[in-house]
Amino acid sequence: KVDYDVCSNYGNWLYSAGIGNDPRDKRKFNMIKQGLDYDGNGDYVRLWVPELQGIKGADIHSPWALSSAALSQAGVTLGGTYPWPVVTAPEWSRHIRPVSPGKGGSAHPRGRRGPAQAPVQHKDRGIDFYFSCKKDI
Repeated sequence: KVDYDVCSNYGNWLYSAGIGNDPRDKRKFNMIKQGLDYDGNGDYVRLWVPELQGIKGADIHSPWALSSAALSQAGVTLGGTYPWPVVTAPEWSRHIRPVSPGKGGSAHPRGRRGPAQAPVQHKDRGIDFYFSCKKDI
């Protein structure tokens, strides 16, 4: 059985996109944290994104942060078999830990991870460009 409620799903998608109704100012949906909280081992992503099946554990939620050796071992080529992220939010970095060369990564409970490097931003456009009304760039 598929659980589907048109109004609820539409509202959730709007909220996830950052354009839904929210009383908190500058609220952003953190996809990395959400993935770690509700799919800590990455099983759901592996089911629906077969290109990433070779990535072990929770590292599947941020393949662009993996070392080239780990990507190669998983059979993933960023920009080839799997696209680079269009936008990376600075707040994602606290949920992404760098992987040592040759290591595959592991699940991390509830998205709590150590310090990480911030993902590379698209030239002059941060995540706020895409979620703000002011587009003066």
